[in-house]
Amino acid sequence: MDDKIKTLQEKVALAKLGGGEQRIEKQHAKKKLTARERIAYLLDEGSFEEIGILVTHRTTDFGMEKEIYYGDGVVTGYGTVNGRLVYVFAQDFTVFGGALSETHAEKICKIMDLAVKVGAPMIGLNDSGGARIQEGVRSLGGYADIFYRNVQASGVIPQISAIMGPCAGGAVYSPAMTDFTMMVEDTSYMFVTGPNVVKTVTNEEVTSEELGGASTHSTKSGVAHVTSANDIECLEDVKKLLSYLPQSNAEFPEALPFTPGEEIREELSTIVPDNPNKPYDMHDVIQGIIDEDSFYEIHKDYAENIIVGFARLGGKSIGIIANQPLFLAGVLDVNSSKKAARFTRFCDCFNIPLLVLEDVPGFLPGTDQEWNGIIVHGAKLLYALSEATVPRVTVITRKAYGGAYDVMNSKHIGADLNFAWPTAEIAVMGAKGASEIIFRKEIKAADDPEAKLAEKEAEYADKFANPYRAAQRGFIDEVILPKDTRRKLIKAFSMLENKEVDQPKRKHGNIPL
Repeated sequence: MDDKIKTLQEKVALAKLGGGEQRIEKQHAKKKLTARERIAYLLDEGSFEEIGILVTHRTTDFGMEKEIYYGDGVVTGYGTVNGRLVYVFAQDFTVFGGALSETHAEKICKIMDLAVKVGAPMIGLNDSGGARIQEGVRSLGGYADIFYRNVQASGVIPQISAIMGPCAGGAVYSPAMTDFTMMVEDTSYMFVTGPNVVKTVTNEEVTSEELGGASTHSTKSGVAHVTSANDIECLEDVKKLLSYLPQSNAEFPEALPFTPGEEIREELSTIVPDNPNKPYDMHDVIQGIIDEDSFYEIHKDYAENIIVGFARLGGKSIGIIANQPLFLAGVLDVNSSKKAARFTRFCDCFNIPLLVLEDVPGFLPGTDQEWNGIIVHGAKLLYALSEATVPRVTVITRKAYGGAYDVMNSKHIGADLNFAWPTAEIAVMGAKGASEIIFRKEIKAADDPEAKLAEKEAEYADKFANPYRAAQRGFIDEVILPKDTRRKLIKAFSMLENKEVDQPKRKHGNIPL
């Protein structure tokens, strides 16, 4: 019996070494952590329980029977993050470059199945060169098994992917189907086809970083939701993100202790400029409303004309969607619509109330937008908000023009409460454009057309560029002073806590994808 125990201990020790000390040191030289170091840093000390440590591959082709490593290139198990149960896998680049084999995939699938059964977040630490080519279709089938489970888990448990090295070919589709994808600057990349294939097919010269690095995916494609400077920061981001989320769709996010006070924020009164054409930073409004230092922005560098992220209000987790007047005047376009729609659907899946801060002059005009499908992409946001059943509250800070007024969580698409600041302008379009259309004959016939236009513009603005007509019709529940916004919102979300919505019986809707 002692010999058997000694043999088991030796095998476990070998498994924990992965591909060998020499290759692990090489990873350290690149300032990358090993798979086990990543898990150790992510999880609470002593909480990790490994599953499948003695698994090995089954391949005998191409001399693979001589290359046996326990664990087969992926570390899987469960543990806690700040006391909360999570399931995790970490691909080990020191074993066959982290390439996915049949047994490697089986280990990941087993963990994913457990996460869904128990109802706890699934975290994937990806660092793999792709499918293990020595296994042929078996490794491809392994990827498909994982993809299927990503879909089955979607909307049931939070799924987070941290890309901490290469992720290429079919491997990219699993992170793409998870809720959040995080990347590490300079050391991680994602692409369907690599630089060599791109050069062969299109004759383009491009590096891995340019093609699919963290900067590319956080600014151009929107694939990456969060980027971090190194592995440690990335794992800290994972922990922070988890703090806003529930364990599953059957639960609510954990609330932090909160003692109500006066909750008046005088600084909100001076943020919106007197000149309606002058921009301001919506981040200042957000910071003036939420609990101190609680905002965690998602997709920070992508589609910057809209802001999305998590925050706490009165100790409770909320999702925020806000137009950003500093970029493109806060208009809605293709990318911002997709960004906000996806965030909306995530919050709705996991019982996170939504706050919409609105200052939108409309949709971005132009052939580029029309040819790239602004109609269908704008409809995604409209659909997502109309479908959402979580508590939904809107605050209009300034402009709410045209169809964008409808889309940005208006009362007409099911918002629970709609507030407006006195600076709000709710109309079909801006006063100048409207006056040029409505009064064009009078302006053209006037001795001084410019003076007449200014006169009519002032007349239109006085009548429509305010929140009071909408409030008279009940489209705005209350016109509030900016300084009272935080107090009103804390009460509003508290009142809406037990909201329930009876949905029509259907398999699922058909969102305009």
